[in-house]
Amino acid sequence: MEYSHDDAELIQQPIGYWSWAAFKAVVSRTQAALAEIGTTQPQWWVLAQVARADTVRSRHEVSRLLVNYLDTGSDAMEREIDATIAQGWITEDAEGRLTITEEGQAFYDKAAALQSELWAERHAGVSDEEYLTTIKVLQRFIHNTGGRAWHH
Repeated sequence: MEYSHDDAELIQQPIGYWSWAAFKAVVSRTQAALAEIGTTQPQWWVLAQVARADTVRSRHEVSRLLVNYLDTGSDAMEREIDATIAQGWITEDAEGRLTITEEGQAFYDKAAALQSELWAERHAGVSDEEYLTTIKVLQRFIHNTGGRAWHH
């Protein structure tokens, strides 16, 4: 890979631009790949939360957990939950509990395999140590600027 600048110049580059460019590239690639198999990124989040849950989760729990992912918002998240139900991937009972269907499990497995492929694609040539350092540095930038991330 060819870098945009030499090391002396890279150290002077603005983190805001490069974190935005990385965000845009990663999210755009992920959303395009998910669209190719017939879903959206928020629908994937819903499906993953229901499929991976140790106990049955309610619509409210799933929505509350995901509402701030990529600034989706509560109205949009509710529509995505509805769309996931309409696809037949999950069901909702009278108490609002969400359960994965057989079709949903099959689609989840397909989408999870795609997510694994995307992970490998993004991480090509990046060691675990470099990745860990990157995440810690980004979290430090968030902290230093008074920002908030999902884990706050």
